[in-house]
Amino acid sequence: MSPFRRRGTRPAPGSRGDRPADRAGGPPGGTPGEEPRTQRLSRMRLIVIQALVLSLFATLLARLYYLQVVEGDAYQEQAASQSVRDIVTQPTRGLIVDDQGRTLVANRLAWVVEVDRTLLGNLSEADQDVVLDRVAEVTGVARRRIDRELVDCGTDGAVSGLCWNGSPYQAVPVAEDVGQRVALAISEVSEDYPSVVLEQQSVRSYPSPFGVNLAHVLGYTSSVTSDELEEAEKDNDTSVDADSVLGRAGLEKEYDTWLRGLPGTSSVTVDSQGNVLGDSDDEEARPGDTLVTSIDAKVQSVVEKQLASTIRTARRTYDSVTKKNYVADSGAVVVMEADTGRIVAMASQPTYDPEVWAGGITEKQLRRLYSEKAGTPLLSRATQGQFAPGSTWKPFMTVGALTHGYSTSTQLNCSNSVTIGNRTFKNYESEAYGLIGFQRALEVSCNTFFYRIGYHYWLKYGSDETDVNAKDPLVAEAKKFGFGQATGVDLPGEASGRVADRRWKRSYWKSMKSYYCGIARKPQTAKTSDFLYQFAQEFCADGYAYRAGDAANFAIGQGDTLVTPLQLARAYAALANGGTLYAPRVGKAVVGSDGTVIKRIKPSVVGHVSMPKKVLSYLDTALSGVTSEGTMAWKMQGFPLSKVDIRSKTGSAEVYGKQSTSWVASYSDDYVVVMMVSQGGTGSGTSGPAVRKIWESLYGVDGESVDTDDSAIPGVVQSEGLPVFTDDGSILPPRTTGASAGKSTTKAKAKAASGTAKGSGA
Repeated sequence: MSPFRRRGTRPAPGSRGDRPADRAGGPPGGTPGEEPRTQRLSRMRLIVIQALVLSLFATLLARLYYLQVVEGDAYQEQAASQSVRDIVTQPTRGLIVDDQGRTLVANRLAWVVEVDRTLLGNLSEADQDVVLDRVAEVTGVARRRIDRELVDCGTDGAVSGLCWNGSPYQAVPVAEDVGQRVALAISEVSEDYPSVVLEQQSVRSYPSPFGVNLAHVLGYTSSVTSDELEEAEKDNDTSVDADSVLGRAGLEKEYDTWLRGLPGTSSVTVDSQGNVLGDSDDEEARPGDTLVTSIDAKVQSVVEKQLASTIRTARRTYDSVTKKNYVADSGAVVVMEADTGRIVAMASQPTYDPEVWAGGITEKQLRRLYSEKAGTPLLSRATQGQFAPGSTWKPFMTVGALTHGYSTSTQLNCSNSVTIGNRTFKNYESEAYGLIGFQRALEVSCNTFFYRIGYHYWLKYGSDETDVNAKDPLVAEAKKFGFGQATGVDLPGEASGRVADRRWKRSYWKSMKSYYCGIARKPQTAKTSDFLYQFAQEFCADGYAYRAGDAANFAIGQGDTLVTPLQLARAYAALANGGTLYAPRVGKAVVGSDGTVIKRIKPSVVGHVSMPKKVLSYLDTALSGVTSEGTMAWKMQGFPLSKVDIRSKTGSAEVYGKQSTSWVASYSDDYVVVMMVSQGGTGSGTSGPAVRKIWESLYGVDGESVDTDDSAIPGVVQSEGLPVFTDDGSILPPRTTGASAGKSTTKAKAKAASGTAKGSGA
């Protein structure tokens, strides 16, 4: 039989093709060239696997090529950014210096304890608690406060004012301006404080040349708030970040834009654990600019010492009216250049140590600054305190009278009292001088003389008590001199004072009617004094009416009219310079860190008071008489008035329920000096000696001689010059050239040289 079967034929039973070996793929006895079926399947699987492996390797190689070659640079930058941490570096805040370049506000390094939350997160919760407890113990900061400071603002559990509003990658300060002992305790055993960072940061310091305080003028700084940070982000203000310190009061606030500088960034490379491996690129912070002021530290020192001494003396002085020592609860002094409105010195009492703000203020310290019991030290009496001006008001009433019907030849009766309506108004200590003119009335400060003037205008123009539009020349004159509105000084928070005219009285009555009517409608109790009960009844019935007594009180600076010491100084400067009203200025120039003058702050004229020359000359002579023969004369004996003509007006303002407020307002051709002591007694009696000392310091008076050396007279002398900023960082006094020396010779010294001083007698 043929060994090859035909296709489709079944082998016969018992043939070789039916053997098990054939069915299993068979031994060599099978058909030559034909591969068994199972072998073919295995080979096919192997080929598929090989193809898959090759394709995976090809894909992987292609991806590696794409990542490392095509996109290599981009991913390298991304990897680097994940290992580089940006740290914001704060700029050094600009200096504040006086007119001669003496430093009033500088910077010092302070230790700050910070917690790196990234590193803290690498610790167990138990270890975190241990570390934070140690930080609280060594710094004295409550653990609860530290926990709050580590919470991001805007998240659950954040407490406004305590939470962290900065970068999540930046260490959070938890204790600022810590002592050297605390810094050493942390640095010497740093292994006990993992994630705690100890850094030195710049904080404000106060060199206090000549021992000056100047707290109310300089102001203070504090950390930025979350609201301010959001506002800065909206305005794209890159000068403000989470660690910024901003000015809050005084010059620090007014000139904050220049003083704060511009933050920089410092990039450091870190490993996965947050450990610093090295430095990367830096963008240096731009330091703040220097503010040059018109303050003269030498004069400021005299002013502060004289004010403090006067208050101490007043508190030891017996008041025969109230039968106790004077309270002398506060006071202020302003020294101003008459021809520019620049502030040479300004002091307020009570005051405080400006260092209290450096590195953060405690709640106890803050409460004291606002405490009425402590005298509210944070309040600047010079710009924010409002007081009845008393007789220092009379020169402006004189101008109003002499330009509205009265003349220099007018004579009125200075009786010891005058009856107006149903009230009797008395002279101070019931003195009577008979028929006198304006000059003598100012010299002796006759109240009844000016009562009659106020009453005259009330009868002539405003006898209708309900007419709020009635003409009043005295009120109009007071407003021309800038009273009743802020002066525009470059210090924030200035009070506007008050001119108590008809419109004000009507407005005040409307606002207080319900209160006083409530008192009047109830039976009088032991807690309600007879005066208050009677006042409430009258006020409730017709408190809107502007009576003759209101006009009389207005004419002598009593009643409801209030002024700030700065307002009074600015008005007296207008008398000295011929009628120009300036917006007072403390800032003089802004100078860059390289010594370049960025901005000159020039005197700003905000108004003019029109006064006939003969009226102004008459008033000058009258006020010179106050100094030489009048109420100020007993405190100026021996002063060289023939060389330095000082015109002055004293005042003792009376306020119901309080002791008299002492005032002295004075001016020369160069300066204005105004002093006030609340509840301090009489004008010249309390403030006179101090005002004299200040004048002596301004003109270098020794006995009856005047120092003719230009350098002895600050303020006006240097008003055209700026301190010299040298390359080594030191600041020198202004240079005096031949031209500037000519400008610096004061009018008073020119008079002294020619022997033609004005007003040497009255």
